[in-house]
Amino acid sequence: MKKRVIKFLDIQKRKVTKFSLPIIMLFVSTAAQASCSKLAKAAGMQPTKLELIINKLVKIESTTGKYNVINHRSGAYGRYQIMPSTAKFYAKRLGIPQHLWKKPYNQDKIFNAIMKDNIKSLKRNGHKISAFSIYAIHQQGAHGFNTIMKNKPITKRIERNMRKNLPKKYNKTPKAHLRYVWIQYWKNRLG
Repeated sequence: MKKRVIKFLDIQKRKVTKFSLPIIMLFVSTAAQASCSKLAKAAGMQPTKLELIINKLVKIESTTGKYNVINHRSGAYGRYQIMPSTAKFYAKRLGIPQHLWKKPYNQDKIFNAIMKDNIKSLKRNGHKISAFSIYAIHQQGAHGFNTIMKNKPITKRIERNMRKNLPKKYNKTPKAHLRYVWIQYWKNRLG
């Protein structure tokens, strides 16, 4: 009798899990859509357009879109390839325990906060908000992107970042042409 009761409870538990998972995913999906709508409004574009841009960004950054991707060269982690130092800063700001920042829902929260700050920076500095500018500011950071786009002197660190984010065939590009090559490459890639 005891075995039958345990088996019955186990079956019921699986049924509840099967039923509740789609509801949980719907809740997460709805929350993500609401967040994307707020970001799109701040960017001055339709949510569907921003979702397409974010999907392009994810395909470039993590290719698979998985939340556990590690870039062994840079140390960036996750679906959006967030640097640990950046994650630490935003986790503190958002009240996320630092040891939990790699959880998928926390990566999403951190990414949304980064996007919000990046959109504000693009607007403040007079840059057009597009797939190129959203991805490029994510890649180079607000200061690096602004330096590149406003034709300011490129530091060794920014130069290294630019070269690292170009295909190997552009490694020997002279510094005088690097800005142009980097901009053209990413504008063409992001369409």
